[in-house]
Amino acid sequence: MPTLEWIGKDKVVNHHQEVPYRVLERQYSYDEAGQHAEDNGSENMIIHGDNLEALKALLPRYEGKVKCIYIDPPYNTGNEKWVYNDNVNDPKIKKWLGEVVGKEGEDLSRHDKWLCMMYPRLKLLQRLLAEDGFIFVSIDVFEYANLKCIMDEIFGVANFRNCISVRRGIKNVQAQFETVQALSLGHEYIYLYSKNPQAKLPKLSKDFEIEKAGKWDTFWRGTDRPTMRYEIFGYCPEKGQWRWEKTRASKATKNYEKFLSEYADKMSIDNYYIEHLMATNEKLDFVRMNETGTIQYYVPPQSGKLLSDNWMDILLSGSYAGFDTEKSVLLLDRIVKWIASDKDIVLDSFAGSGTTAHAVLNMNKADGGNRKFILVEMMDYADNITAERVKRVIDGYGEGKKAVKGTGGNFSYYELGPVLLMPDGNLNEEVGLQKIREYVYYMETKESLSAEQPVDEPYFMGLCRNTAYYFYYKRESVTTLDHAFLATIQTKAEGYTIYADLCAIPQETLRKHNITFKKIPRDIARL
Repeated sequence: MPTLEWIGKDKVVNHHQEVPYRVLERQYSYDEAGQHAEDNGSENMIIHGDNLEALKALLPRYEGKVKCIYIDPPYNTGNEKWVYNDNVNDPKIKKWLGEVVGKEGEDLSRHDKWLCMMYPRLKLLQRLLAEDGFIFVSIDVFEYANLKCIMDEIFGVANFRNCISVRRGIKNVQAQFETVQALSLGHEYIYLYSKNPQAKLPKLSKDFEIEKAGKWDTFWRGTDRPTMRYEIFGYCPEKGQWRWEKTRASKATKNYEKFLSEYADKMSIDNYYIEHLMATNEKLDFVRMNETGTIQYYVPPQSGKLLSDNWMDILLSGSYAGFDTEKSVLLLDRIVKWIASDKDIVLDSFAGSGTTAHAVLNMNKADGGNRKFILVEMMDYADNITAERVKRVIDGYGEGKKAVKGTGGNFSYYELGPVLLMPDGNLNEEVGLQKIREYVYYMETKESLSAEQPVDEPYFMGLCRNTAYYFYYKRESVTTLDHAFLATIQTKAEGYTIYADLCAIPQETLRKHNITFKKIPRDIARL
């Protein structure tokens, strides 16, 4: 497969593995009762901090669990007026480039810098995406070719699904000129990739404002296929073809005969079709010859039409928050409704004004679902713009005829906390024992630590694949794996992995009882 090369690529291809693991520190929670310090247990998250570190912090709990990712990264247009500089000259990004890429970063082209910024973030997003999940990435003409190359490299060519076109507003400034440099940009792109080539997309349709009633249409088609010509109602065409193969058509004529003989005097064919569909989940076919001798098939009632990758019916830009790069909530409504079902997780790591959370809350209100959202925003407006918008959507906003009722819902707001493992390899005890245990258990099992821990086994973390895991750790003293500690173990398992500072049991004895000793902090793996 062809790959894209740029200055600094060798420094960032594996950089996601070197990003320090930081804990997430909840600042406050919000729900219909307002903002409060107490934890409301919400699984909706708004995280303020560098999204590279935030994505790493999400791995222990969410790796492989996110059903839908939408990101609207910097377009790299060179437009310095944007509050989140989209030519990657934001001080935090420049600092990161200098630390990771080194002095080369000072001479990188705009495109090199953008690729260096995007690559490790996409690598972490790929890890967070579920096996049946999908990622959407908005982009325009400045980087869409480069983005396609690195998406193919990270997600795999086989996982490319669509390049969706979305309409953008056009300012008619060209009318004053006789000649122009180029046509106005009338659309942008959304790349759609899956995690797994076998993942299936649901059908995507647009609802009609008024449902279209069923109708009859001609059963003959102009395309000429001799194998699709057969006798029906005593007639066989000499050219063209019938719409369906013979077996299906024969069954459809019998379906219509049954309707006429048993139901026509009781209900319309539309009602008969819908009632049968609701009762059996079977879509009936009907074929008839009408009073003029035309052979027809039945087109059932339609509540919407199937959509392609041309989304010109939606305007890309939003206007809720007055944010420079705000996306339309209608666009995110469509994506969330299409991909995310009840209890699915939706992630946006370039959250901006919070449109993605707005769409999730809209969909939950519409169908009673319980989708979860995770937003990450590195800029300082994460609280006063991003989170503030989500609060207003929950509570309701607008006045008079423009008033919009609240969706209800909740979230918790987080800051990136300290690193869990210090540069010298020692544990940062300031993060708290529970977060250390969660990290260690995830690194061993790739699963989340259960919130319910046995009181009588304080050092037990969990049982996974018939191995019991223990983290024997005390902040103020040295712990030793000895026979006295083994006597406290109550969980029955085929094997045991036990972390402690020291071990006083011979290796031969450990092997005999299928016990693996791991030294703290030496044997704690880095994420």
